[in-house]
Amino acid sequence: MGYTVAVIGATDNVGREILQTLAERNFPADQVIALGTDRAVGHEVSYGEDDVLKVLDVAKFDFSTVDVAFSPVDPKLSALYAPRAATSGCVVIDMSGHFALDPEVPLVVPEVNASVLAGYKQRYIVANPTGSTIQLTLALKPLHERFTVTRAVVSTYQAVSSEGKEAMDELFTQTRAIFVNDPVVKSVFPKQVAFNVIPQIDRFLDDGYTNEEWRLNVETKKILDPRIKVTATCVRVPVFIGDCEAVHVETEQPITAEEASEILRAAPGVSVLDQRAAEGYITPVEVAGENPVFVSRIREDITVENGLAFWCVADNLRKGAALNAVQIAEILVRDHLED
Repeated sequence: MGYTVAVIGATDNVGREILQTLAERNFPADQVIALGTDRAVGHEVSYGEDDVLKVLDVAKFDFSTVDVAFSPVDPKLSALYAPRAATSGCVVIDMSGHFALDPEVPLVVPEVNASVLAGYKQRYIVANPTGSTIQLTLALKPLHERFTVTRAVVSTYQAVSSEGKEAMDELFTQTRAIFVNDPVVKSVFPKQVAFNVIPQIDRFLDDGYTNEEWRLNVETKKILDPRIKVTATCVRVPVFIGDCEAVHVETEQPITAEEASEILRAAPGVSVLDQRAAEGYITPVEVAGENPVFVSRIREDITVENGLAFWCVADNLRKGAALNAVQIAEILVRDHLED
């Protein structure tokens, strides 16, 4: 059986990546529809090697003929269009974060908690976590099952591409401006991003954390275990693609680096490259276009009892966004939509 699939925000970075991922993985779609708003309407986007899709106006679109819709757009837009699509019988995979903590909406990393997809009919909406949560929970899940993770301290180093094409353009133009001694213009980011790091992703909350840091905390608890204590500092870095995390965990049971490495090597969606050498770890340059979450620098944290430290990197547009959402759709059509 073939399905009808719609991608809202098809001209944006993640929307284009979803279309590419659907084509690469031969998703069973009879029809793929590109949707957008305002200036994107009427533009063309590629689907696979040969197909070109014209972007239709999401505000005028009838979702009753669509089986699955992807919504990698602004939370305000998703709040508007996702419920409208869901009430038409279309399952929406929302990537905006707007529905992530709704108790009636499954929040899913397929390798971690695919079983919760059985509850999709409560709202006909499934939430895709933020990319930092996806790569963290993929690495923590096998460790938690074996050693019981009690606390995670996470520092993220996140690429600009998750903020869209304008953010990538800003990094490029600022870098060029510095080299030719032109004025550095800021529009997307609150401070200069070229040759700099910015310890703010999303807005600040009253407790001093940013919304991205808060999401990493509460999403990890919802997906993995509400008893895990999580604190994060999320930093924007001058990298186009690839999010990195330095993770320190504490566990109930004693843990060694060797045991952790063996368990992570066997974990789905995780690839371990960990050698005590200059080429023995992963950086964002190596993960662009790759699907797994890569783990390196596995070592015991000598400052706490039962502590482990590691470094993990993922393509934020692939597993951190599009691939995770497409994997959710694959499970839905395989196990649930024909119920």
